[in-house]
Parts: sequence; C-alpha cells; structure tokens
Amino acid sequence: MKLSCLQEKLSKGLGIVSRAVATRSTLPITQNILLVGEPSRLKVSATNLEIATTSWVGAKVEEEGSITIPARLLVDFVNSLPSDLIEITLPPDSHTLELKSGHFQAHINGIDAQDFPPTPEISDGITASVKATNLREGIKQVTFTAAMEESRPVLTGINTEFDKEQLTLVAADGFRLAVHKTTLSSPIKEPTTVIIPARTFNEVNRILGEQEEPVEITINQQKSQILFHLENAEIVSQLIPGSFPNYSQIIPQSYNVRAVVGINEFIQAIKASSIFARDSSGIVRLVITPGSELSQGKITVSAQAEEVGGNVSELDSLVDGEEAKIAFNVRYLSDVLSAIPQAQVAIEITNSSSPGIIRPIGTDNYVHVIMPMFVQWEN
Repeated sequence: MKLSCLQEKLSKGLGIVSRAVATRSTLPITQNILLVGEPSRLKVSATNLEIATTSWVGAKVEEEGSITIPARLLVDFVNSLPSDLIEITLPPDSHTLELKSGHFQAHINGIDAQDFPPTPEISDGITASVKATNLREGIKQVTFTAAMEESRPVLTGINTEFDKEQLTLVAADGFRLAVHKTTLSSPIKEPTTVIIPARTFNEVNRILGEQEEPVEITINQQKSQILFHLENAEIVSQLIPGSFPNYSQIIPQSYNVRAVVGINEFIQAIKASSIFARDSSGIVRLVITPGSELSQGKITVSAQAEEVGGNVSELDSLVDGEEAKIAFNVRYLSDVLSAIPQAQVAIEITNSSSPGIIRPIGTDNYVHVIMPMFVQWEN
C-alpha cells in the first residue's frame, strides 16, 4: 500500500471512527483501526462488534492494500503532525506501516487486515430517508432520556417507529419519557418498529455535524442490524431485541392546570435551585398560581436543603386552571429544557402525584413526561 493524503482530512476521518474502537475486548484486533487503500481514497474503519463506523478520506493512491493499526497510537501520532501532506506506505509482505510528513516519520506495527471483523453488508431490507436537521433535533430531544443501566436493555435504546411519512423516536428510563415525531423524506413501504441503542444515535449525531444532505437508513430483513449512510461515513449497529413498553399509556390525556413560561427564564430559575437541590435529593418544587384581572399568573420555583438553606424564584406565566404544586428531580427538568429550541414551554399538571408534561410552544411534535417526586407540602 502506498498513498498520500492531507493531515487534516486523515485526522478528521480517524476522529469519526475512533469512538467505535473497542476499549476492552477479548478480541485485541478490535482495538485497532482498519486502513484500506482504495482507488482515489483511503477507507478507515473501526468496530467494537456492536457498532461499526467507516469513513473515507480523499487520497492519492499509488498502490492499494490494507492493514490494521493500534487506534490510540495512530490517532495520537497523526494529530501531533503539522497540517501537511502525509505519505503512508506499507511495504509488500510487511505488517509495519510507515508514515512520513515533512521532518516527521514513524513506523507502527499492525495486524493483518484479514483478521479484522468484517462490517455487515446491509443492502436489502427496509429503507428510509430523513432530513439531517430533523434527525439532529429528534436525537437531541430523546437520547438523554434513555436508561443508562443495563437491567432492562430495551430502555437503553430508542424505540424507533417508521410509519408512512412519519418517524417517531421514543425513550424512557422509568422516571421520564420523551416522544419526538418528525417527517420522513419519502413514505416507507411498510410500518416498522425497531429499538436502536441510544449510544448509536448519539454517535450518528456526533458524525452528522453540520451535514445538510438527508440521512439514508436501512434496516436488514431480520431487523437485527441498521445502517446509517451519512455524507462521508457509514454506521452499522446491532439493534436491541425485545418489546418497548406501551408508552402511550404513560402520557396523561388531560390536565387541571397549564402554565406557559419563557424557557430562558425557566432554565435560569432551575439552575439557581439546583445549587440547593443537590443537598436535598435533587428536589425542586414548583407552585403554579393563576393570575387575576389585575395580575399575571406565576410559577414559583424553589429548593430547600435543611443544613444549607434554600432559594425561591418567581416567573411570570400564563396560567390556565387552578393552583397546583408539584416536585421534580432538578436534573430531569434541566435536561429537557436544554433540549428545546423554542422560546416558550408549557407545563401541564393534574396533581402533585401524577406525571407532569412539558411541551414546546409553537410545535406539536414533542412531548416530555416526568414522574413527580413525593414531598411534604406546607399548607
């Protein structure tokens, strides 16, 4: 193999795939990155056997070939080089890669590419296309809600529903639920539901960057693997087997009070309360008070820690309904508010022991449900 490419392009390609490198594995070669010299480009791949990421780097290829190189060593060395042309050479019948750029050069021992796990080919099955901006927003608004613990594997994934022209992303961890709906670029042939690992979606979002082209999605016929085709990269991921809970039953269909508030002011109040909530089990209290003919409604946000102190913030709000009190985990509130780009949100509450709902104002494609925390309220 003999080729040359620009340092910044190779560094970007390695950065795209490096998150898929196995950190701990019984198969040492998965801690390597696969390099394949192809006509006019260098293919760069990594896998941890659950997710495989491939990127392509424009290159002048004089001789094709392939090798796998320890990921951390390769990434660190390439990133240390100046922005210049890198010459990459693999002598015939050798497993030692030679890299040269200006006054810098290195020799890195690798492992034969034939031992590298093959990336699954997903060419048939169910295909869909979605605008990059729509997918970015959906990922941002649901993945943080997925469970981190593996005790219920299906909750570590995003329930992904393809139905005609609609894509629905759903995540839940037992304490909160997020549902985001968006439009597919073209109708899908048959309704399909799969559970995609949240970390796969996060990786897709990271690689998407500022891409504007639509993302093509292919699910194999067995519904065990999914392929995301991006502008200069591909991600193949295992799907999570099992059935997602019936989330529609969790979303309250009515409320006793609805309050609309500016999101920036709400975030600021939550941030102030979080300083005290961290010493009181993360509890933040909301009291919603209707307005009168002469005054506007308000939301009172407070946190109280016995040994430290407490704080109170008052926010002007448009309130529809009766007075209500509810307590939430402050991090859950902060997470969802940070994921909403709109200027205002609505909070819908039935009572202090029922789930609360947060919806952005100006769009009906997102709903977030948070279970309340039980506290003693002073009359």
